[in-house]
Parts: sequence; C-alpha cells; structure tokens
Amino acid sequence: MRPKLARDGTAGSAKASHVTDPTPFVAFDDDPELPGWKRWQFRDATRFNAFLEPIHVRTGEGRAIVRMTPRREHSNMRDAVHGGALLGFIDVALFAGCRGMGLLEAGGAVTVDLTAQFIGEAVIDRPIEAEVELLRETRRLIFLRGLVGQADARVASFSATIRKMAPGSLSPSGERE
Repeated sequence: MRPKLARDGTAGSAKASHVTDPTPFVAFDDDPELPGWKRWQFRDATRFNAFLEPIHVRTGEGRAIVRMTPRREHSNMRDAVHGGALLGFIDVALFAGCRGMGLLEAGGAVTVDLTAQFIGEAVIDRPIEAEVELLRETRRLIFLRGLVGQADARVASFSATIRKMAPGSLSPSGERE
C-alpha cells in the first residue's frame, strides 16, 4: 500500500489543507471594474475553475447572472467556444449563482446532475452569460435551471441539482471536515 501524500506532494498527513484552513476556497467580492457585479475567483489558481476565470456574478430575485469571457484556449477547431468549456462554465455558474443568491457558502456542495442542450454557437472574446434560476431548495438539495447566451443569441439551456454537503461529511481525502 502506498503512503498517503500531503497536498504539496510530500509524505505526511493526507489531511486536506482546507479542513484546517479557515480561508474559503473562493473569493466573492465586489468588482470595482464592474459596478453591480461580484467577482467569483478561486484562491488556488491551479484548480480547474481558474481556467474559466474571471467569473462575475450579479443577482436578482431568485436568480443570478454569471458571466465569463471565453478566450482562445476555450475554443474548438472552428474558433467557436468548445462544448466542454461551455459545460465547465455551466457547472461553475451553478455554484457561483448559488453563492450569489445566498444558498451556499464557499465549498460544501457537489453537482448531482447536470443536463445541457446546445442550441447555438458562442464566439470567443465576447462575454457569455448564464442565467441561473432557483426552482426549489430543500434541506440538502438545490434544483436549478437556466440559459446561456451571448449578446442576443441563445447558446445552451440547462437544468441541474446541487447537493449541499452535511457538516462533518468526508472530504475527498477521506478526512472528516
């Protein structure tokens, strides 16, 4: 059996740093460059979410608008936004939108299901926005749906379920949080 490695790759405790670190995974602060928007940014730039950043969030009654500007690294061979990048953005938008609506704190939830329909093409270097709508919230689950658009064009529709993690649940490393 292999010894467990610490997050920095050294031998030692495999306990995740976020278990003892009081700093949230995500910074969620007003963006002075975009009045009325908050910037949702992972504190660890080596995580997948950083590939999509910057992410901005604006909230309203039971819904949130989540914005990113796709770059060349998000494109397919036709210079349109790659479907995988769109799916990744939708998944991140679920959490950023829930945070913006006050349904989640940083971390502490997982995607249970996500269904998406691609209905148009998005181009790079122009903002895309996901409108995330709360359908229902229970003690453990959040049901959402939404649309992704760019300017006046619809790009995708989606529905999803997020499961809130219980306090004291296991972290990915198997440690109690």
